[in-house]
Amino acid sequence: MKPDEDLPRHAVSVSGIVVRDDGRILAIKRADDGRWVPPGGVLELDEAPFEGVVREVFEETGVKVEPERLTGVYKNMDQGVVSLAILCRPVSGEPHPSDEATSVAWLLPAGATEAMPEARAVRVTDALRADGPFVRIHNGTSLL
Repeated sequence: MKPDEDLPRHAVSVSGIVVRDDGRILAIKRADDGRWVPPGGVLELDEAPFEGVVREVFEETGVKVEPERLTGVYKNMDQGVVSLAILCRPVSGEPHPSDEATSVAWLLPAGATEAMPEARAVRVTDALRADGPFVRIHNGTSLL
């Protein structure tokens, strides 16, 4: 079946909510807008979500992760981007800046959520809960 050219298109991205044994959360300061966010990015067309989150977290931070579970689905209503938040545990590597991240840090959950825009902070708080996964919509900054 050929896709209809008139149908809307969505991009699918992944966010790695990486939690160390001591409870700290891996966060990056984005090079493009200076915001603190969980590492992640757009999936390749031939890439499964768990593979994509491993690739994206490593590219942006130098940390190799093991995905554990889907914790939420978040749609940016302004840009048509659907992001899958995936809880991960670190397995190796030391965090370092990259082309996409001017800073990388292990933050306490409260510090991470305080530093991040609401639409990204909720991915962290949702991942730390056991009653998900959650489905939420936002405008890139705030929940709607």
